[in-house]
Parts: sequence; structure tokens; C-alpha cells
Amino acid sequence: MATPQQQILRDNVMVSADTSAPAKASGQDCKLTARNINFYYGAFQALHGIGLDIPTHKITAFIGPSGCGKSTFLRTINRMNEALRNTRVEGELRLEGADILAMDVTDVRRRVGMVFQKSNPFPKSIFDNVAYGLRVNGINRKSVIEEAVERSLEHAALWTEVKDKLQKPASALSGGQQQRLCIARALAVEPEVLLLDEPCSALDPIATRKIEELLFQLKEMTTIVIVTHNMQQAARLADFTGFFLLGKLIEIDDTRKIFQNPGRRETEDYVTGRFG
Repeated sequence: MATPQQQILRDNVMVSADTSAPAKASGQDCKLTARNINFYYGAFQALHGIGLDIPTHKITAFIGPSGCGKSTFLRTINRMNEALRNTRVEGELRLEGADILAMDVTDVRRRVGMVFQKSNPFPKSIFDNVAYGLRVNGINRKSVIEEAVERSLEHAALWTEVKDKLQKPASALSGGQQQRLCIARALAVEPEVLLLDEPCSALDPIATRKIEELLFQLKEMTTIVIVTHNMQQAARLADFTGFFLLGKLIEIDDTRKIFQNPGRRETEDYVTGRFG
């Protein structure tokens, strides 16, 4: 006999989200739009007909169990999945009307920055980590780079902590500082969208609070999309929250509605802890 969790998951397989009309926040300007996005690892389909609009200068969170497609969708936006063999994407993905899937990948990653679950500073100095994206994009004037590095570190709430040791190795920073350095590195090229894949999962509560406070400030200058397993974090941070399950976007709406009055039973089962 199936366990209650297995029964819930079985029921969820039978109920698919309506992808014919992408979810859109009422009255919001949208920075990113996805239409019927399908993604395959070889013969395995990891994403099924994802359709949504992501509002400009807001924080949108994706929640759901492990392996449900949240991070895969994030990497699809940034075109990171192209580095993997035997993968393909179908559908339409646009950044203010521009076709992300047809753009030059360097241009995509300039306009759409990404920060990963584990901080990944390069084996370079603090300064050179932040300056990396600028140099890749052909910016070599010393005064321009210095100004951009300082500005990015200030935006990442890290400048006062590192301004006297910019030539020190980035590896000498604490875990929380390294993650903020990675955010500064992403911000240096002034991206229109910042994607964060569980950026606080390896951090202690104090470092997590600093990152969350930082994101509140950053949404004034960029659109933020965050994947998190921490539902309390989504409730604290996000203006809008989307729930993924088995490769499908089950529901996306105002965060308060998702947690207090979700429109789908699967969402309610997850946020109330019946499975996950």
C-alpha cells in the first residue's frame, strides 16, 4: 500500500499546471517571459511546459522539493545548461522582448547574472574577482574598472570589510563574505536580472540575514529570481513565489497568497508540510 506521501505525489503526477496562459503578476511590468519551456537531459524531460512572467524590480522565489526543476529552469534562463551534453530546450524565453535562446551567450550572461549555491570565487585577488566580468566584456580602462569594483562591492555590502585588502586572495574571506563577493562579481557588469540558486544554503544565520538584507536593497536596481528550499526565506524575501513539482510549475502568485491561500491543492500540501 502506498504511503501518504507517495499517494500525494501520485496524485500530483495526474494533475498538471495550466501552461496555456502564463502566470503574470497583475499590473506588473515584466522583465522575463517564458512560454511553454520544455527541457531535456537526453530522453529525460526535466521541465514540462513552463510558462510565466517575472516582474521587473521584484524578488521572485521558486520553491519545491529537490529535483523538481527549479534550478534547471534557472540555469536555462542563464543558458548554463548548454555546457552539458545531450541537452535541449524548447519554447520561448524572452528578456524584454529579446530572444534569450538566440542571443550571443556572452551578452546573455552580461544581462543575466547568476550566483550559485556554493560560493565560487576565482583563485584570484578580491579585486580581480570583481573585475573579471568587466575584462571579459572588453573593459580595460583602469579608472573605469576601479570605480566599478568599488561600486559593486558597496552594492554587495562588502566594501568596508575589504577595501584595505583588495589584493588579498578571495579564498581568505569567510563563507558569507565569499558569497557576497560572488554577488559583487555578478553586479559589476550591471545585469538586468540576478539569478540566485540557493545562495544561503551553506551559510550560518548571521550571514544569511546579511544576504537577505542585501537582496532587499538590490531589487531597486535589478530584477531578482531566487531558488530556495527554505520556505521561511521565500516568505520573508519574495514579492512573488512559484511552486515547482515534478518538472512543472504548479502555481505562481503573490507570496502571501501562496503561503496563506494557495489556489492548488499540491501547493497547499507542500507549504503545510504534508510532503517535501
